[in-house]
Amino acid sequence: MKVFVVYWHPEPQSFNAAMFRTACEMLAEAGHEVKTSDLHEMHFDPVSSRNNFRSVKDPDYLKLQLEEMHATGIKGFSAEIEAEMEKLEWCELMIWQFPLWWFGLPAVLKGWVDRVFAMGRVYGGGRIYETGVFRGKRALLSLTTGGPEEAYRKGAFNGDITAILRPIHRGMLQFVGFDILAPQIVYGPIRLTDEQRKQHLASYAKRLQEIAHESPIDVGIY
Repeated sequence: MKVFVVYWHPEPQSFNAAMFRTACEMLAEAGHEVKTSDLHEMHFDPVSSRNNFRSVKDPDYLKLQLEEMHATGIKGFSAEIEAEMEKLEWCELMIWQFPLWWFGLPAVLKGWVDRVFAMGRVYGGGRIYETGVFRGKRALLSLTTGGPEEAYRKGAFNGDITAILRPIHRGMLQFVGFDILAPQIVYGPIRLTDEQRKQHLASYAKRLQEIAHESPIDVGIY
């Protein structure tokens, strides 16, 4: 299986970094092909601009979707964005590894989506959801939270984690055709002992050994 792991965290000694390394190592050991984007290491710029493109459709007014459709037709994306798109198109499974910040993706990872999920190339022309460009591919969110598990239940302090992740699951990944696997969540790793963190990494590694056989989950429409 071809697996693309997109990762962002500013600290290479973080638990997110450990999860990223665990995923890459275990998937490779299991015989899968692995490509990665370590967005912090890459100094990936999250800001959409004309730097997304080598081409120009309208030099007087920047409408990103118009420029994206134009670039799609003439292979006009910048080398940086083209490389990310090619990895996205290559993979059969995509994993995003990140810390949950403000109930969403960190800015750099969200900016990666903004720049790489381009109209014309990644969606558009009626190709969304069930008819999306990436139908048949699967996606997995692997993330950490700051708070404990009990804070992310329905009616609890932060609310249902399923609802928190739905804008990502439905509005980004399913929108472009991905099937969704159950998220891998480690709640409050900073609150855990070293032994507990090791157990979480071992559990994740075990899951990844059989990830090719997992079935998608239903994330709901609303």
